[in-house]
Amino acid sequence: MKHFLTAAATAAAFSLAGAAHGEPDPADWEAVLKEAQGETVFWHAWGGATTTNDFIAWVGERVMNDYGVTLEHVKLTDTADAVARVVAEEAAGTDEGGAVDMIWINGENFIALKDAGLLFGPFAEQLPNWALVDTEGKPVTVDFTVPTDGFESPWAAAQVVFIYDSETMDTPPTSAEAIAAWAAENPGRFTFPQPPDFLGTTFLKQMLYELVEDPARLQEDAGDDYAEVTAPLWAWLEETTPNMWRSGRAYPASGPRQLQLINDGEIDLAVSLSPGEATAAIANQQLPESARTFVLDKGTIGNASFVAIPYNANAKAGAMVVANFLLSPEAQLRAQTPEILGYGTVLDMDKLAPEDRAAFDTLELGIATLSPAELGTALPEPHASWMTRVEQDWLERYGVAN
Repeated sequence: MKHFLTAAATAAAFSLAGAAHGEPDPADWEAVLKEAQGETVFWHAWGGATTTNDFIAWVGERVMNDYGVTLEHVKLTDTADAVARVVAEEAAGTDEGGAVDMIWINGENFIALKDAGLLFGPFAEQLPNWALVDTEGKPVTVDFTVPTDGFESPWAAAQVVFIYDSETMDTPPTSAEAIAAWAAENPGRFTFPQPPDFLGTTFLKQMLYELVEDPARLQEDAGDDYAEVTAPLWAWLEETTPNMWRSGRAYPASGPRQLQLINDGEIDLAVSLSPGEATAAIANQQLPESARTFVLDKGTIGNASFVAIPYNANAKAGAMVVANFLLSPEAQLRAQTPEILGYGTVLDMDKLAPEDRAAFDTLELGIATLSPAELGTALPEPHASWMTRVEQDWLERYGVAN
């Protein structure tokens, strides 16, 4: 029956289950801290970038020192792998002692687990550091138009930017039409990560935003008019794909591989979900010092990265401790530091202690990072159903093996 529980029913069910089976209660934080000591949290998270892996390793050191929690990073190439494991365990009746304690999750993967009643919670809004979160200006309570209802906790803010080499490109193209025209004039100099890589799929959604007649339609479930709404995207791809890197017969497998192509001088333009990624990559000698970023004239998609805890996690208390630490000013500042990650913060500066706010205020964002004003207001993520259908359509039309 779990697959058919509504979100509200799920919340009620877990509230009752928590009382019945001694689940950790996020409202009793002292008890959570006590239970978490000695636990090992297996955090299933994307492991495709050295900077991200290093940050997670640092989080592990901190939660061990402060809370006695061991953090093991289970490196994923696709979040769906962790989701599939939780689903398989539920099907096998493994309702306790599951292998997945925490997942870096977004969009359709979160919605799939939430709708199936396979998440622990709600817990996020009872974490002590939730009081510091910017719940008004950041997309921290909605994930791809679906309310999180406390079943996942944010830990980073993201927005689509485009990275280019200012040594080889004077005026970057700031619209879908301009990108197509530039690609035609500079064949082979542009590509994007191959869907279903999340960044590649995000690029497709960004182009859909650019080309769709009514962007507000993307906030609703993709329905019978899907083909009509997405027709301009496919027309754009038909025009542009032959002018892409290797004529669209191959794509980089990931965002880091895409940046490597810029560093190797093979392409001039790349997409990123981290406004500070270019600066971090310059500092780590993964991009030339002439790399810069820009956004499109109509705006770019913004979202938050979340962590969620499966219903059968073996270390729920430890996972909540890690989620709470990720919301601390210390962790958020380190994540935003350009040389480390360059991720946007989910915290509200007005809610911070003066010394913490001063640390953010004085943080140098780096030469390739746009200011908040230059980034502009982020566009909301389309409903997850658009991502699923566009991704599948792209794979059928253009999917190739690397």
